[in-house]
Amino acid sequence: MKIELQGVGKRYGRTQALQGVSCVLAPGQIVGVVGANGAGKTTLLRCLAGVVGADRGEILYDGERFNRGRLDLRRRLHFLPDFPFLFWDQNPMQHVALAMKVYGVSWSGREHLVTELLRDFDLLPLARRKLGTLSRGQIYKTGLVMLMALDPELWLLDEPFASGMDPHGIDAFRQRARQAVARGRTVVFTTQLLDLAERFADRVGILHRGELHACDTVTALSSRTDGEGGALERIFRQLRAGGS
Repeated sequence: MKIELQGVGKRYGRTQALQGVSCVLAPGQIVGVVGANGAGKTTLLRCLAGVVGADRGEILYDGERFNRGRLDLRRRLHFLPDFPFLFWDQNPMQHVALAMKVYGVSWSGREHLVTELLRDFDLLPLARRKLGTLSRGQIYKTGLVMLMALDPELWLLDEPFASGMDPHGIDAFRQRARQAVARGRTVVFTTQLLDLAERFADRVGILHRGELHACDTVTALSSRTDGEGGALERIFRQLRAGGS
């Protein structure tokens, strides 16, 4: 899925959360979106997912204009917030099965994949326990299993590395994300951890006060600055100092 943002803006009352965001993302890559608190990272993902509508500009998926009413396009993506919305009286297996039904994904033939995913994220022994009894990290892992069972063309994840998952869960996510982009999927995640974005993402988008100041490879971003520290850290120092 080719993703195009053309001057996307979003306002909440007097707060301009996004200001004219424009970029093009080709399929088959991991994109990290970094920025300080309030930079607009979550709002950007919510607009991409159709959770909220942009006030101006356009989002296009494979050249088709996207809006909240385009359920056909929304089924080609999945948004996982930093604290997933789940049905607490259900267990992980029931919740994954319900999501697959909503998305029109057949359970037949995917039983082994779901079992494998539950095992990868240490959820198999908990597959029949109610979600309301699980820890925050286990709840987020359930959301990841749901997303990966759906296998959408576009993964949208808000702060997956600050979700309370243990190191094994984080490693399993990273491996599965790499496998997904090898199949042509696109993974977009937000984070405040600059060094992690540099190591994990193929491209990095830098949001500052609602504006997208860059969206490029780390190598290309490194060529823009001089000085000590990582490329993203140097760019953020420039932005804080009022540089371009």
